[in-house]
Amino acid sequence: MQIGHKIKRIREIKGFSQSEVADKLHITQRAYSDVENNKTKLDLERLEKLADFFEMKPPDILTFDEKQMFNNCSSSENNYLTLNIKESFENERNSYQKQIKHMEEEIIFLRNLLKK
Repeated sequence: MQIGHKIKRIREIKGFSQSEVADKLHITQRAYSDVENNKTKLDLERLEKLADFFEMKPPDILTFDEKQMFNNCSSSENNYLTLNIKESFENERNSYQKQIKHMEEEIIFLRNLLKK
């Protein structure tokens, strides 16, 4: 799996939107999307910022294997993992709701401009 795909999967598991990560990296959402789609090479500085944001170490991102991560969970950790996944989806849902609200507000604003 290429590094961009690993980063995308980590972001999804952690429940962040591309915009949230891009803001943290001080780049546009489009530029961040290019990182996830392997259109932009990832330098060490940006990898370190991503690792910090995801609360991981850079080597952990480079060697990330979702299948290995889930296979290594013991039964005592499964409840915690389930909670984290549910929390991730809730974070992602909230992020999408914020984006939808913002877009709806922009549409209303633009419609009002056209009426003038």
